[in-house]
Amino acid sequence: MGFIETGFDGLWVYEPRVFADERGYFMESYNDQNWKAQGINIQWVQDNEAKSSYGVVRGLHFQTGEMAQSKLVRVVTGKVLDVVVDMRKDSDTYGRTFSVLLSGENKKQLLVPKGFAHGYAVLEDDTVFAYKCDNFYSKEHEGGINLADPSLEIDWLIPAEKRIISEKDVDQPLFKAWK
Repeated sequence: MGFIETGFDGLWVYEPRVFADERGYFMESYNDQNWKAQGINIQWVQDNEAKSSYGVVRGLHFQTGEMAQSKLVRVVTGKVLDVVVDMRKDSDTYGRTFSVLLSGENKKQLLVPKGFAHGYAVLEDDTVFAYKCDNFYSKEHEGGINLADPSLEIDWLIPAEKRIISEKDVDQPLFKAWK
């Protein structure tokens, strides 16, 4: 339990302590002191939540420049495959992807630092996905990568014919366009 290294600088999986018994469970979904003790000092300014059905794939999204965002993502109920792409050109893991299953059951969270594109595939109906951001949304600074980019070799765990994708996400450029 606690912070799990991913092999990507600044990208962490976090497993909170969950206290469960016959009544249900209790957990701190976020405690600033725990993160600061790990050396992570982020001031969150916005919380977002999305409910989706099986087959929805969102992403791969990011913001650029002064409006770049870090995100702390988790699933309240349901299950997703959460995927990030390192877009930091000076990083040893530039262009590599990382994925993790997040669910209401496992309670894992993913800290996505600035400089990563982010997306997720919904693996169960009625999935509620929640995340914190350290910067506000800015349409002028948004970018995206085509989630079907063959160079990224992402297995979204949903057959292509069953994916529900927004037109905006379908029309995103390939990763090489951002190089």
